[in-house]
Order: sequence, then structure tokens, then C-alpha cells
Amino acid sequence: MLRVKKVTSVIGKKVYTDTGDFFGEIEECNLVENKIDGWRIRISNSMGNFLGGARGVIIPHQFVRAVGDIVIISRANLPLEEVESGEQTVDLSGDSDMGRTPM
Repeated sequence: MLRVKKVTSVIGKKVYTDTGDFFGEIEECNLVENKIDGWRIRISNSMGNFLGGARGVIIPHQFVRAVGDIVIISRANLPLEEVESGEQTVDLSGDSDMGRTPM
């Protein structure tokens, strides 16, 4: 049975990768035409080092594997060693306008 959650109930949930690493916390949901397009996540300090010192990341909804008491995302899709950025938020969704929002 599919359980429907309100988007507001997901804000503040802890985010882990599918390998069990703590990634951060959901901060915001990006909607496009009433559909979830991506998630802005405030990343943990340990993951921030891999993302060029960024404090946040926007990931596409396709990276999300499960939403429940926690959110699980796919680590394989995250370019943890490739991103070098001085920005506060790194946009992994491909939409350059969303990544310019300071956290």
C-alpha cells in the first residue's frame, strides 16, 4: 500500500546515503507544476568537504530511494569527489538558477 506524505512532514528529516552515511537534513522542496523536482539539503560538515566546502546541495528527486522516518538517497549518483565550488549551495539537478540561492 502506498502511503502519501505531506511535503511539509519531510522538511527537517535526516538524510542518509544508501551506504549508511549521514548526508544532512532536508531544508526545502522544489516543485515544478505541482510535482517534486528536487530537494535542498543542508549537508553535514563531513560531506561538505567532498562538495567543495558547500553548505547545501540541491538533488533531483530521482536520487531519493525512500522517504520515511529518514530519507535515503543514492550515493552512487552523487559526484562527491568531482564538485569544486565556492558557492553555498551546489545544484546537482542541472538547473543552474536553483543553485544560486544562499542558505
